[in-house]
Amino acid sequence: MYFDTHAHLDDIQFAEDQAAVIKRAQKAEVELIINVGCSDPATWYNEALIQKYNFIYAAVGLHPHEAQDLKPESLAQLYELAQKPRVVAVGEIGLDYHYDFSPRATQQMVFRKMIGLARDLQLPLIIHCREAYEDVLRIIKAEKASEVGGVFHCYSGSWPGAKEIFKLGFYLALGGVVTFANARKAVEVARKIPLEYLLLETDCPYLTPVPYRGQRNEPAYVVKVAEKIAELKGIAVEEVAQATLVNGKRLFNIAGDFKKT
Repeated sequence: MYFDTHAHLDDIQFAEDQAAVIKRAQKAEVELIINVGCSDPATWYNEALIQKYNFIYAAVGLHPHEAQDLKPESLAQLYELAQKPRVVAVGEIGLDYHYDFSPRATQQMVFRKMIGLARDLQLPLIIHCREAYEDVLRIIKAEKASEVGGVFHCYSGSWPGAKEIFKLGFYLALGGVVTFANARKAVEVARKIPLEYLLLETDCPYLTPVPYRGQRNEPAYVVKVAEKIAELKGIAVEEVAQATLVNGKRLFNIAGDFKKT
């Protein structure tokens, strides 16, 4: 069974066939999915989705692209939503210095607030980090984020950087990028990472793995990520699937077996 720890099933790209996409995930033996909040309050917590499917959980948070849009009432709303049933993380949050859609100082301020929310509620973090590893690590240490832990989603950094992240008690999630022909760093990390620190994700509808690259991504394709990691490590795909399922359940405090509905 597989665990897609990062999906955006609220995205408009799934508006016409969301149910079919979820059914394909079930057929592909995806046992658990986390639907991750991102920007608009409407995507922070999709109650209908969570109630309909007992194997889909939620994370709520403000993407660094939208940091400049945070209002006091938005923060209060996040606190309220983060306490709803089956919300298992605060995310995705962090820093993005590639696009700088929000000023860096604002991103950092909001990131600190999101960590504070997670610590108050004892929820792990789902971290977005692009070209900002030094500042992300500095803030994580300063804000004592290791008290709740979390995952660096869609990790794109180096192997030495990965080892620093492990020391802080965080997992790394790998997605479709590991299947790309030019993904040198992701391939090195996939080969070297101990399974005890690894999670799987799709980040769908983005970052579609080979052989579906160029199409819309979806949770069923997390299997292709697992297969590539298994190939790189020279182990069975079942070993990757089982280890990452256990890791994800542990990080997000999910227990029990989940029946397909």
